[in-house]
Amino acid sequence: MESPADVKELIPEFFYFPEFLQNINGFDLGSLQMTQNDVTDVLLPQWALSREDFIRKHRKALECEHVSSHLHEWIDLIFGCKQRGEEAVEALNVFYYCTYEGAVDLDAIANETERKALEGIISNFGQTPCQLLKEPHPPRMSSENASRRQARMDTLPPNLFEQLDKLRPFKEVVCDGRPLVQAVVPRNQNRSFIIQGSDVLVTVSSDGLIGTHSWLPYDKNIANYFTFTKDPTVANPKTQRFLSGLFAPGVDLSTKVLVVSNDGRLLFSGGHWDCSLRVTQLGKGKLVGRICRHIDVVTCLALDLCLVIYVVTLWQVLQQGEFSSGLSPRPVQVLCGHDQEVTCVAISTELDMAVSGSKDGTLIIHSVRRGQFLRTLRPPGESCLPSRVTELQVGMEGHIVVQTALEGHTAGKEKYSLHVYSVNGCLLSSVNLEEEVTALYLVPEYIILGTQQGNLHIRHLYSLALAVSPLPLKVAVRSVSVTRESSHILVGLQDGKLIVVGAGKPEEVRSGQFSRRLWGSTRRISQVSSGETEYNPTETSGK
Repeated sequence: MESPADVKELIPEFFYFPEFLQNINGFDLGSLQMTQNDVTDVLLPQWALSREDFIRKHRKALECEHVSSHLHEWIDLIFGCKQRGEEAVEALNVFYYCTYEGAVDLDAIANETERKALEGIISNFGQTPCQLLKEPHPPRMSSENASRRQARMDTLPPNLFEQLDKLRPFKEVVCDGRPLVQAVVPRNQNRSFIIQGSDVLVTVSSDGLIGTHSWLPYDKNIANYFTFTKDPTVANPKTQRFLSGLFAPGVDLSTKVLVVSNDGRLLFSGGHWDCSLRVTQLGKGKLVGRICRHIDVVTCLALDLCLVIYVVTLWQVLQQGEFSSGLSPRPVQVLCGHDQEVTCVAISTELDMAVSGSKDGTLIIHSVRRGQFLRTLRPPGESCLPSRVTELQVGMEGHIVVQTALEGHTAGKEKYSLHVYSVNGCLLSSVNLEEEVTALYLVPEYIILGTQQGNLHIRHLYSLALAVSPLPLKVAVRSVSVTRESSHILVGLQDGKLIVVGAGKPEEVRSGQFSRRLWGSTRRISQVSSGETEYNPTETSGK
C-alpha cells in the first residue's frame, strides 16, 4: 500500500516447510547493519512456540473460515474484475504496465537492445496472470451453511473428533473369552453384498478366528449412528474360519503381524513357524498365497494406502481389476541396518518413506522407491541404555509416532515414553507414560492409544497433550482403529468384546422402522445391533 517497490509474496514454504527458517548448514549470511548481530535463523513472532508451531499455525490461518469467506475478493484482484481498469485503481491493485498480458509485443520490437531491456524488466517485475473473469466472483459458502446443508441431506455421520467431549462406548460381543487382536473397517472396499450400502468389519481373535461382520456407519433412524451385524460363522464351530499354519514359539498374534488389504478381501499374516508371509482370502478363510523368502520369522507387517506391504522386505500387492489378488513373487526392496530384531514397521509410499523400529532402540528411515538409507533416529531416554521400540506409526503428513520401553531395575517395572518426529526427523515432542501402550492409531490431528491397563487415550499429535480425559474400559486393549468417516473408534479387548466408541447424542430407534431397514436381509434381528447396549466397565470388571 505504501511502497510501490515492495511486491514480496509469501512462498509456499511458509505453509509446510519449517526447516527453511533455520540456517541448518551454518552459512555466513553476514550481520545486521545497526546491531552488527550475525544473521542466522529466522526470528519467530512471540505467538510461535517453535518453527514447526509457526508453520502449523500459519497454515491453519490460511485455511481458516475468515480467509475462506474473503477468498472471492482475492480472486477478483488476481484473476477477476479488479485486475484492470478503474476498479483496479480504486483497489490499489495496479502494477508496472509491462507485467500485464498483451501490454508489450516483444516480437514486434526490432531493436535487440530495447527488447532485452524489456525482457529484463518483465523478468524482474514478474507477470500478472491472465484475466479470467469480468464479473465479481461469488463468495464461498460458509462452514456454518455447509454444516446446515449437510445436516438436511443427512448422509454423513458426525465426526467423532469434533465432539470429543461427548464420547460414548458401546459393546458388541464378537468372541467371548478370546482376545480380539484385530478389528478394522478397510477404507477402500467395495460395498458388501450382505446388506446393501454397508461395509465389512474384519475381526481376528488371538487363536486366528476370522470374522467378517457387516458394518453400517450411519443411519438417521438408528441409535448412535451405526449398525453392526455379527458374522454367524464366528459362533458356529462347523463354519468357523481360522488362519492356517502354526505360529512360531514366542509370537503373539497381534496387529503387528496381521494386515488387512484396503479392499477388505485379503488378510496378510506373519509370525509363522516356517518364516513365511501368508495371504488368506477373508471371504472363505482360504490360503491363497505363501511366500517363503525370509531367513527368519516375520515379526511385523505394515500396509499403506498405495498397497505396498513392508516386512523388512518390501512387497508389491498385486491387483486383479479393482481387487487385491496377492503378492508379487519378487520383493521390491530389501532394507537393512538394525543390529537387533525389528519390532515394528510403518510405510508411506506417497511420501516415499519406510520406517522400521528395533530392539536396539533405533528408528531407520529408507526411501521406498530406491531403497536408500535416509536417516537414523534415536528416541531420547533417561538412561544411557537404549530403549527398545515397541510401537510405531506414520501419519499422512509424515509424522512419526513411536513408543519406547526401558527395562526397570525390577521385573515388570518398565518405563514407557511416547515421541513424535516430523517428516524430516525433527523431534517435536516427548512424554513419559504411566501405562503401556498396546495399540496405536493416527488421524490427522490426534493419536489414539489403547493401553494394557484398559484405558483409551486421545492425545494431540503435535504436543502429545491429552485432548480429553482417558476413557476407562477396565480391560486390556489389544487393537484400535478408526472408521474411514472418522465417525467411530473400534477397540478390541482382551475379553473378546468389540467396543464401538461414538460421539454426540444418538437418536432413538423409531419403532416399526428398524426391521424394514434390513433391506430384505435373512439374518435374525438378534444378530443385528445398533448400539443399544452401552458399555459399562464397572459391571464388566465386577464380573
